[in-house]
Amino acid sequence: MAAGLDNREVASPTKTEAQIIRENIFTFFNLVFVVLAALLAMVGSFANMGFLGVVVCNAVIGIFQQLRSKHAVDKLTLVTVHKVRCLRGGEMLELPPQALVRDDIVEFGAGEQICADAVVRTGSVQVNEALITGEADPVSKQPGDGLRSGSFVMSGRCRAQLTRVGADSYANRLMVEAKSDVRLAKSEMMRSLDRLIRFIGLILLPFGVMLFLQQYDVLALSLRDSIEATVAALIGMIPEGLYLLTSVALAVSMIRLARRKVLAQDMNCIETLARVDVLCVDKTGTITEAAMEAGDPVLLDETHWNAELTREALQAFYGESEPENDTARAMCRRFGGGSGWVRQRAVPFNSAYKWSAATFAGHGSFVIGAPEFVAGPRYAELAAQVEPYLSRGYRVLLFASCDGEPEPETGLPVSSLHFIALIPVANRIRPEAPQTFRYFAEQGVAVRVISGDNPVAVSEVARQAGIEGAEKYVDASTLRTNEDIASAAERYTVFGRVTPEQKRKLVKAMQDAGHIVAMTGDGVNDVLALKDADCGIAMASGAQAASQVAQLVLTDSNFAGLPAVVAEGRRVINNIQRSASLFLVKNIFSFCLSLLTLFIAMPYPLQPLQLTLISATTIGIPSFILALEPNHERIRGHFLRNVFYAALPGGLTDLILVLGVQAFAYAFDLPNAVLSTICTLVMLGVGLTVLWYVCRPFTPLHIALWTGMLVLGGACAWIFAPVLELVTLDLQGILILLVFWALTVPVMRGMRAAVAAAVRFWDKLTGYLPSVQERLPF
Repeated sequence: MAAGLDNREVASPTKTEAQIIRENIFTFFNLVFVVLAALLAMVGSFANMGFLGVVVCNAVIGIFQQLRSKHAVDKLTLVTVHKVRCLRGGEMLELPPQALVRDDIVEFGAGEQICADAVVRTGSVQVNEALITGEADPVSKQPGDGLRSGSFVMSGRCRAQLTRVGADSYANRLMVEAKSDVRLAKSEMMRSLDRLIRFIGLILLPFGVMLFLQQYDVLALSLRDSIEATVAALIGMIPEGLYLLTSVALAVSMIRLARRKVLAQDMNCIETLARVDVLCVDKTGTITEAAMEAGDPVLLDETHWNAELTREALQAFYGESEPENDTARAMCRRFGGGSGWVRQRAVPFNSAYKWSAATFAGHGSFVIGAPEFVAGPRYAELAAQVEPYLSRGYRVLLFASCDGEPEPETGLPVSSLHFIALIPVANRIRPEAPQTFRYFAEQGVAVRVISGDNPVAVSEVARQAGIEGAEKYVDASTLRTNEDIASAAERYTVFGRVTPEQKRKLVKAMQDAGHIVAMTGDGVNDVLALKDADCGIAMASGAQAASQVAQLVLTDSNFAGLPAVVAEGRRVINNIQRSASLFLVKNIFSFCLSLLTLFIAMPYPLQPLQLTLISATTIGIPSFILALEPNHERIRGHFLRNVFYAALPGGLTDLILVLGVQAFAYAFDLPNAVLSTICTLVMLGVGLTVLWYVCRPFTPLHIALWTGMLVLGGACAWIFAPVLELVTLDLQGILILLVFWALTVPVMRGMRAAVAAAVRFWDKLTGYLPSVQERLPF
């Protein structure tokens, strides 16, 4: 360790405290706000610099919540880290991967991810290197062969000597080489926000320069008035709290998930899971309990094999081997104890060919596995005895002897097999499974069962668990082409005898059909599908490799907790979407009014501090409260389109009413101070009207929120009127204000109808499917 030859990670899975603080302080919009504040300070307009308080609050809240999220995730990661068996001082110890050093002798078994480059010293394994090379075929590793970090063991067990650790390992070297090109996949919502921020960033500078020149040169306003008007217009275009709101809401969700024993390894997966419409599940460990129970052997050849001799052969088969999966563990519990037989050779189980074998001195070779795969063309000889068990939901194993030594590469010599016995293996349905699947059915999420077991047995288990369409099953071994798989993905609910590569293809076929797919799994055969799914969900009690590639890890391995995870995702995304529409009302108004101001000789009617009042009482405070309340509706449509259509009526209402006030001011020659006051109070009224629509249906919280913002907005406008540069209105000003307040609801309704009609026209023009109601929550 002193020499740096330990297996520490190249980079922490989470950001450091310094990174979080730096990213929240040194942002593009914070820089813009500082420049705008400097311009105001230059002309002595210190009272209008109140927006800096919003900037400071944004940074403090963002830093606090993201640090809380980091600590919660780091703590949960530490609890769930998989240990590695390491030989030290003649004893086998369980150590975290980062505690290993070069030349350590470690033991790898089925389902474990190889944490550093190594050389096999004893034993043999089959390794999947798909995460490194992209090739899904298992690679056999014998003593002297190298193991690459990042790959995982599919079957077998070995002891290996670590040769390259930490930054020198193969996987880490690849990561370092590609680091400059790494682009983290962002969710649809975050991509939309990025596009919005980039657009606003691009127009700020040219808009600011043109607005200033228009106010200063064309309208001949003073330098101070010109800068104040320009700053007010630019502040109105900036959704200063939207990105913060999103980051905070997602960070809070990660904390809530951590408390529910769910490790979110990627913040974006929270949104993805909320949008899922197809959930793929495995049978074992998800629908059923992971622990299996093996029954008594059903003899097939009582002339040559009695119960005692069969049991002795099974004890020899399982007595000296390390169980590789749940089925093997059940068989070891039933037939463990060993015998006097001497094992000469073993072929570990592999989900690709679905059998394992062993050769014993003086007794020959034996094979055990799925009857269809072991018996092959001779399965018809067993069908009458096997299928009654399958129809009751049992898994069935065929135990047989064979001439010669079985080879995975060449297959089993089917003609020389001697069938000895069938062993039924049962899984109990999880008690909570029916309720869990009922929840997904109610939420419009289709469930697909993808399993390596016999489709008849899987179908029966799915039926008992209450999965809709469980009677629609198919044997995946009959699906020869990608076209067959794509067709079956839409027609069937249960898929049996699925290979790991077929699982991957099924997920891809569903994605190609337009579905957002979540995949749950706990086994090594689930890894490829977990990696390719839109959201991979792993059970922590399963294979280490599954937890490494999944975006979500259920640390208590309880599938029944998944509805709460989906509900959390929907809560945060729906609420962010609803709150984002509040932000864009102001941005749409400011952009449109600034654009008109460039072509019409009129002063910008608002001051920066007045916009701060409107932002705080009708946007900032309500959005943070609404973003954290329950909301489990299914998410539809695209984020930015939904938000834009929801905000457009309010923004256009602001624009029309403010232009109307300016027309009155021009007609009656109202002073600029009166114009600014009326515009501020009109916009406050529009903002409260938009908030009224957003709060529907009204709950006690929504009533308290809306009433509180009404009182707060009115109180601030009255108490801080001198600071906000609001003047006392005369009778004429009051009448104008009342007229435009009265027009707020009719104009808003008209704008909503106009936007709805425009959406319908656009849908007809483009063939876009979601309805107007789905995109206009108002």
